[in-house]
Amino acid sequence: MEQMLSGFQSDLSSISDEIQTLQGQSIAMNIKLKNRQSVRGELSQFVHEIVVPESMISTILETAVTERQFLEQLHELNHKINFVKEQSFHDSKSALDVRDILEKLKIKAIAKIREFLLQKIYQFRKPMTNYQVPQNAMLKFRFFYEFLLANERHVAKEVRDEYVETMSKIYYSYFRSYWNRIMKLQFEDVADKDDLMGIEDTAKRSIFSSRPQLKNRSTIFSLGNRGNILTTDLEAGIIVPHAAQKSDTKYPYEGLFRSLHYALLDNCCREYLFLTDFFMVATAAAHDLFYMVLGKALGMFLKELESYIGECYDSIAIFLSIHVVYRYQVIMHKRGVPALDRYWETVHDILWPRFEYIMQLNIQSIKETDPSRLCSVDARPHHITRRYAEFSAAIVGLNESFPSERVNRLLALLQGEVENFVLRMAAEFPQRREQLVFLINNYDMMLGVIMVRRQQWRRWRHLQVRVEDLC
Repeated sequence: MEQMLSGFQSDLSSISDEIQTLQGQSIAMNIKLKNRQSVRGELSQFVHEIVVPESMISTILETAVTERQFLEQLHELNHKINFVKEQSFHDSKSALDVRDILEKLKIKAIAKIREFLLQKIYQFRKPMTNYQVPQNAMLKFRFFYEFLLANERHVAKEVRDEYVETMSKIYYSYFRSYWNRIMKLQFEDVADKDDLMGIEDTAKRSIFSSRPQLKNRSTIFSLGNRGNILTTDLEAGIIVPHAAQKSDTKYPYEGLFRSLHYALLDNCCREYLFLTDFFMVATAAAHDLFYMVLGKALGMFLKELESYIGECYDSIAIFLSIHVVYRYQVIMHKRGVPALDRYWETVHDILWPRFEYIMQLNIQSIKETDPSRLCSVDARPHHITRRYAEFSAAIVGLNESFPSERVNRLLALLQGEVENFVLRMAAEFPQRREQLVFLINNYDMMLGVIMVRRQQWRRWRHLQVRVEDLC
């Protein structure tokens, strides 16, 4: 029995050793299997990345670039080119085997893409072409330019330069023509250097005076419905010159200014967004490319604007134009297009000095007005004070949305000279009672006009106090 048990123990020991051996072998086999699976996965991925399938070759060589299959295979080709470049740094032998075929496919793809993009750009040059159509077509294939930029920069530069040159000429030609045609729609009767607030229509003149009879100035100093260009008409459609000529419609200068700059705003927003999207530029690079395309047209705008404004004497038209610029600048920022900020600043630099200059002329004209040279003086409100009231109400009202201390200072100077003028006029009456009636009538008229025109009249509070004191 003892021998049997001993033999059984020996057999159990032998079986335990065999189990341990089998476990060791199983672990070793499991490790080998995992290693082989890992190698197989990486090798399979490597082979997939590096092998150039026949379908890619035939698609790149034979399929039109507008087909979806071409775009898909182009993405795959770009991926393989980048993968082979990475493997080349590791001295991969297999990378050398496919490098030549990938290079040939790349050259073929670049040639087809170049031809396609240049043809789209040449379509812009056709007369009466809506350039948004080829632009939209180019945006559908924006990866083409990305592929050129990654694999053949000089071809990408050629495409970009061709686009810049073409669109620069198109925009310049369009805006040049539109400017010339629309400026013919301005009212013929515009303000000139003699249309100042203090110049008296019926002032005493020598029989030898060569000054012509001046036009009615009532519309020069009042706003009327001209302020609509800042509200209902701000984003209205642009003026169509041939339609306006057919209906014999005329416009004040600020209406033409609004139409010109709304056309500019709309085109610039669309162009800037296209450039950033298709040519993949941003910030400073986007601004530089934008000005390469539209710089010539913007330069023409500034030159024509400076030429016209230098001879303009309509202060309300200029002030309205200033506020059109304020609002269009806000609209462009809401659209995420800051590209015209530099242009708007330059326009302000042209408009503001001229507005201040005309204001100073009006202030000086009132200061130099001599009551003794006026043909008739009565107790009714003087037309110069009415002009002032209408003009001040208009400027104050417009200035509320974008307050400017420069405007407030000019209005204060103008107000001071008008008050002095009213006192000089009152002194022409021999009786104190007549003087008081004249003062009350004029101050009351000014207050009435201002309070009707503008709800915000705190600036003119002291005029009301003056009327109360006189009463």
